[in-house]
Amino acid sequence: MSAAKKHATFLRIVVILITLLFSASSGFANPSSANQSTKTITIVYTGNLDGELEPCGCSEGGDKGGLKRRAQGIDELRAEDPDLFLISAGGLLISEIQEDKLKSEYILKGMTALDYDAIGVQWKDLAYGQDFLTKHKLPLVISNSSNSNFSQKIIFRKDNKEIAFFSWLNPSKNMQENLVFKNTEKLKQALAEAKNKKQLTTLATTYSLKSAQKKLPLENVDLLIIRSKYELYSEPQQLGNMLVIQPGSRGMRLGKLNFSVNTANKITYWQHKIIPLPPEVKDAPRMQAWYDEYNTKVKEDYQKATALRKALETGESIYAGADACQSCHKKQHDKWKDSRHAEAFYALQDAGKAFDPNCIGCHTVGFKKSGGFLNATLTGNLMHVQCENCHGAAKEHASSGGQTPVSNTDWPKEKMCGQCHVQKHSPDFVFEKYWPKIEHDK
Repeated sequence: MSAAKKHATFLRIVVILITLLFSASSGFANPSSANQSTKTITIVYTGNLDGELEPCGCSEGGDKGGLKRRAQGIDELRAEDPDLFLISAGGLLISEIQEDKLKSEYILKGMTALDYDAIGVQWKDLAYGQDFLTKHKLPLVISNSSNSNFSQKIIFRKDNKEIAFFSWLNPSKNMQENLVFKNTEKLKQALAEAKNKKQLTTLATTYSLKSAQKKLPLENVDLLIIRSKYELYSEPQQLGNMLVIQPGSRGMRLGKLNFSVNTANKITYWQHKIIPLPPEVKDAPRMQAWYDEYNTKVKEDYQKATALRKALETGESIYAGADACQSCHKKQHDKWKDSRHAEAFYALQDAGKAFDPNCIGCHTVGFKKSGGFLNATLTGNLMHVQCENCHGAAKEHASSGGQTPVSNTDWPKEKMCGQCHVQKHSPDFVFEKYWPKIEHDK
């Protein structure tokens, strides 16, 4: 083969590779109609936040997302394209512990500052009642509710482009049944009307794709947002004239979708990009006052709860503290003393989170348990991750000279570590990798 033919072959291979690489994040609904496109639309979309007002910074793998970084990412995207549409599938709040209500309050305040065009509603968003959710005047949508607190659809327009946003709240036997209706006929009619008006129809649901195809009228849906995938976004799927997108959870990323529609209002071309929000994305300065106010409220609530717990405490603590362990377990104590566990509470202080109940439990001994950690002043001996975090309360064990076993004496090591090293806070944790860092015998 001549040098010229080899060169031509090489160029063809390069072109093919570039085409394949490009097509991994873009596609045509109908390539032949791409030149007929009359509108180009940009949608930035998010899925479940799941109460993650800010990321857990305990590990590199979990330090992604948060509303301050999200605001910065959105501000930068809007600077590039002021006419982009910003939508959310909902799933903003969390209600696992008492303190989550305050966090949820500030999540809603933060979302208000981000100026979304439309936000779907999920059942978890209603955990504290409808008034708690709606008082912030967010653009909330439940398409199968006649409750006046929620829009059945939102039409938003920018630069002669129109999108009709719908959100289906799946009927549930265990939730507020009177809030939604099951019949999909009204949704079907509304979608058809929007299509007749040449509006791009977007429908959010917490159904899987299979369930949505079975239970919802999709013939007039241009963009379907299905149940969030854990953390990671999926690439879009083209199903006929409908584009299916699946956002990630926990607010770690943004999805950006650019697409063109032709004169028949059909999607002819799309390009998709997933935008991560790691620490390199700086916090939006405009969110600092909101964040400072949140931390002030968290501290105030924590101090009130601590005072109440202190008043209710009776008798001696069941916890001994690490110093009581070293007389009989010096070798193990020395190993612990040289580990990061022995300074775990200092990490919270450095991050300004020493008053956040969502963090304290895994950085102290016995938090929220009788006789456990209250604060650094009253119970300084129970700061950090100590022996009793893993092995259980040891006051009687120590006072009996080891005759009384510790409460977790039969637990395997993996269960002890698994109390705190969970996917949410420690996504990079692998027991076989981490155990050698603190390995010790009995």
